[in-house]
Amino acid sequence: MKLNELRDNPGARLKSKRLGRGIGSGKGKTSGKGVKGQLARAGVSINGFEGGQMPIYRRLPKRGFRNLFRKEYTPLNLGTLEAAIAAGRIDAGAEITEATLTEAGLVRGRRDGVRLLGKGEITRAVRITVSGASASAKAAIEKAGGTVTTTVAPREADTATAG
Repeated sequence: MKLNELRDNPGARLKSKRLGRGIGSGKGKTSGKGVKGQLARAGVSINGFEGGQMPIYRRLPKRGFRNLFRKEYTPLNLGTLEAAIAAGRIDAGAEITEATLTEAGLVRGRRDGVRLLGKGEITRAVRITVSGASASAKAAIEKAGGTVTTTVAPREADTATAG
């Protein structure tokens, strides 16, 4: 194959709509935009504007609250950790940290840390340090002879407002 023989797959590139090329083209004169008005102009279509009618985002009721400062953790199941150790991506003898998990490709994306969850089984004794861990994950690792260290203290139940 030569460079001059390279072609895209059929249908990979759509032909552009040729606007304003005469009345016979079907898209001449006003280029399919009708006559005058806001939508015929360039760059003035206002997002969410409904011609003076109250926009739908203002008609519908607003519910709930989204905390801007909440922490979002990347979940990691025990089964995934066990599979990575079995595949040789993680050394079970050394201490496992969040950096180790990132290098092994088990954790992706920029979040506030890693939370260990109890789905799956673990058979090896591992020492792992993560931001948080569920009670079932801690129990499973301790049952296998390992230890779990969490860097973020668990939230205490708010006793002042309860009851």
